[in-house]
Amino acid sequence: MDKTVLGMITAVALGLSGSANAADLSAGPYTKAPAVAVYDWTGFYIGGNGGGGFAYKCWNLVADAFGDLPGAEGCHEASGATIGGQIGYRWQTGQFVFGVEGQANWADIRGSNTSLLFAPDVNHSRIDAFGLITGQLGYAFDNVLLYVKGGAAVTGEKYDTSTGDTGALLASASETRWGGALGIGLEFGFAPGWSVGAEWDHLFIGTRTLSLNDPTGAFFETENIRGDVDIGLVRFNYRFGGPSGPITASY
Repeated sequence: MDKTVLGMITAVALGLSGSANAADLSAGPYTKAPAVAVYDWTGFYIGGNGGGGFAYKCWNLVADAFGDLPGAEGCHEASGATIGGQIGYRWQTGQFVFGVEGQANWADIRGSNTSLLFAPDVNHSRIDAFGLITGQLGYAFDNVLLYVKGGAAVTGEKYDTSTGDTGALLASASETRWGGALGIGLEFGFAPGWSVGAEWDHLFIGTRTLSLNDPTGAFFETENIRGDVDIGLVRFNYRFGGPSGPITASY
């Protein structure tokens, strides 16, 4: 009988000991999950850009002061450099980023061709400035932002015709053209507040009819001139007024 009681006591003691050990193993110290850095694109920003552009300009004579018949004068590619700046605001919700932006650029996009109707006379075109007012829709992969943009575009353009033998000015005109713009860009946040990226924009400036006057101001000719423009840019921005850089999310 004593041996039976002793065996029962021993079994109970071993069971309690095992339970205590299991409790010790399960009650280890609590460790908080590590914080995860999440980049935030919200805030006002200002920056600069530089790159190049090109346009395919086609001249078509409508009428002139000499009674010549209308006809195609030929096309040329205008190309050159541009530099400017932009300012805007973005706000981020989840991984989606929305924004508005204004941009102004100086440009030197020019080209020429010999007239098919009046050779050796030469037709010249030049874009010396452009601006964009656009909205943006983007998707953020943490500190990498892929976005599309669209809105209004405006260009400052000049045209002239010169003699082929001496280069003397025959007639000239200038205008401000309004149209639309579509673009796509990729931007990378590399430091708190700072980002760099690349962007491509197409400016739908269309075709316009305008009159060119000679150096005295008298009417010389009316031309129908095509004007769409493509622009490639490298951009940098500094963001302020919002989170200064990566924010920390705890889980």
